[in-house]
Amino acid sequence: MAQEVVNPEEQVVLGEEIDHVRLITLNRPRQLNVISSKVVSLLADFLEKLEKDDNTKLILIKGAGRAFSAGGDLRMFYDGRTSKDSCLEVVYRMYWLCHHIHTYKKTQVALVHGISMGGGASLMVPMKFSVVTEKTVFSTPEASIGFHTDCGFSYILSRLPGHLGEFLALTGARLNGKELVAAGMATHFVPFEKLPELEKRLISLNSGDENAVKSVIEEFSVDIQLDEDSVLNKLSIIDECFSKDTVVDIIKSFGLEASKDGNGWIGAILKGLKRSSPTGLKITLRSIREGRKQTLAECLEKEFRLTMNILRTTISADVYEGIRALTIDKDNAPKWDPPTCDEVDDSKVDLVFQPFKDNLELQIPENEKHRWEGKYEHSAYAALNATEIAK
Repeated sequence: MAQEVVNPEEQVVLGEEIDHVRLITLNRPRQLNVISSKVVSLLADFLEKLEKDDNTKLILIKGAGRAFSAGGDLRMFYDGRTSKDSCLEVVYRMYWLCHHIHTYKKTQVALVHGISMGGGASLMVPMKFSVVTEKTVFSTPEASIGFHTDCGFSYILSRLPGHLGEFLALTGARLNGKELVAAGMATHFVPFEKLPELEKRLISLNSGDENAVKSVIEEFSVDIQLDEDSVLNKLSIIDECFSKDTVVDIIKSFGLEASKDGNGWIGAILKGLKRSSPTGLKITLRSIREGRKQTLAECLEKEFRLTMNILRTTISADVYEGIRALTIDKDNAPKWDPPTCDEVDDSKVDLVFQPFKDNLELQIPENEKHRWEGKYEHSAYAALNATEIAK
């Protein structure tokens, strides 16, 4: 498995027990709490243990420093590009964990300030309670670097009103805390200065009773009023443009709207959309649209296939070029292959959506009594890896 650069003495996830409350802190503040293989493993271990622990009633999760989590560790993926399936294990574990976060049996509260992007937001949106502030910034920018909207977001975004999901997935447009609450991706807005006191009150509550937890949060939360220029006030335009059948038609329609008076907000978003990976955009649009008819488990299984095929460069190496341009060389000048949407063959896009053999799919348990089964170490991939190592 690809190994990210981590200080062996650094505790990347902190777990604190306070009577019946468990506080989990993502603890890579200098790296904006990006999700590495070690972070995924520790989170999975923590959450399984706590769900089974009768003494645990309430779980709080937060990020250290100025971010909640900036998402997956892109350098880890890039560094593993020349080794076959170097990131398969962390991908498998993360998507398997996403299912368990969505279906968790105990009360969880995410206390979210700062950046909450991509896979990082998968630790926020599915929680029973997700508290955001005026400093919260959400985005799913994966398509822009040749990747796709993952970690359950083909399920989450596809269920937003109208075609807001396509808009957010394709453009990577940012939402603030108020907008997250209005869109239904967060439950409460609490001013940043009140967040530490809310944390103390939840700890002193010492209970996982949902009504009691909700009452405490509501003591600190305030009603939201969207800013006049919020993209959520532009839903008629978004629905008109992002309901089109293809990425090419979406871009064309959005461009026409940009030329109209009062639509100056479109310019920067359209520019970013046009600079994004054509392959990433086409895969993402199809994934979101399929997600509307899929269950959470089906979305995660699909996302696992997409991620592995993209990392294997089955039809394009855009993801590595995108990461290079954004985080390695930082020249922001990616050279996409192919360079335009018209040149991205739909039959090739079909290839990354093809199901794997049954034993090579993401194994999400169907039986609630055995919901913590299907782990990577019991998968066909682990057996295959062990065989390769033994050779």
